[in-house]
Order: sequence, then structure tokens, then C-alpha cells
Amino acid sequence: MPQHVAYRHGNQFPDRRLFLYSPLVKYEHLVQINDPLDPLIDPLTRDQLWQGLMRYVETPLAFVEGLDAATVTARHERTLRRELQFGRHRVQDEITLTPQERIHIATHATAEIPAGALTISIEDHGVKLLFVRFIYETFPQGHPPLGAQYQVAVKEAYKLAGIDIICRIREYASEGWLGPLQ
Repeated sequence: MPQHVAYRHGNQFPDRRLFLYSPLVKYEHLVQINDPLDPLIDPLTRDQLWQGLMRYVETPLAFVEGLDAATVTARHERTLRRELQFGRHRVQDEITLTPQERIHIATHATAEIPAGALTISIEDHGVKLLFVRFIYETFPQGHPPLGAQYQVAVKEAYKLAGIDIICRIREYASEGWLGPLQ
């Protein structure tokens, strides 16, 4: 998929296909979960990490600042649909699960907010080394491009949100909500 954005010229787009499918903002970061060289960090198992990520999916109010309500509107074996309420704004998303490996959240565009996607993947990097990769993308779909300074702020917010998710999962683990620590 191309990584550039086709900019809007009046009501015409140079390549409408690129405009509809090119990310307006794409950002990814990796968070190290276990560090065998740091005895101060309690290691998490893949299962604990997955349980914590599922809590993020099932109970986003505990993870997402500014979220007022969340309702699961449909549930299937490996997919969920939710409606999220942020003040007066309602957002719908669809979540696809690859158990113990990946969560993909596709957010539908609204009049105010472009469509987006978040992919959260658990990665093994050697013995007892777990990482979580967060990939954030937004898609213009009729919304104006973000300015460079705003993109920097959005990317920093994405990074902090990912770190906050992992911190909350660690809290759940330390409180015994995610099974035994190793």
C-alpha cells in the first residue's frame, strides 16, 4: 500500500484510490514487556499479556481517557463491533482477533473524525523477551490533511496511549487479575 497522501484539489482527487486508502498518519512503536537483565521488572507471560489486551478490548473505559461509554454491539468468534462515546461524539469500530498474537481495530469515519486503524501485535524476540508493537493509521476519506505540527502531537499521543495500555496491563497483573506472575 502506498505511504503517501494524494491531496485534495477542489472536489477532485488526482487518484481517488490513493486518497481513500493511503494513511494520513502512520506511526508505529515497540514496547518491551520483559527484560531478563532488569530484576525490577516483573515479567509477564504471553497469556497474561493477551488477557490484558483482551481487557483493553472488552473494557476500554479502564484504558482510554475521555471515553464516556462503550458498548459491544455484535460479537462473533474472532470479531467484535463496538460503539464508543466520547462526549457528544459516537465512534463505531470493528475488532478482529488473532488469539495470542494480534488485535486489529478498524474505526469507522465520522463527519468529524477520519477512519483509523490500530494493530497491536505480540512479538517474541528471544527467550523470555516479549514486545508489543502498536501500529496506528488514519485515513483521510474526505477529511483535510493534518499539519506537520499536529501530526507530531498525534504521534506522541499514540505513543503515550500504547505505553499507558501496557502500564495498565502490568497493574492488572500485579493485582492478580491476569493469572500468576512467573
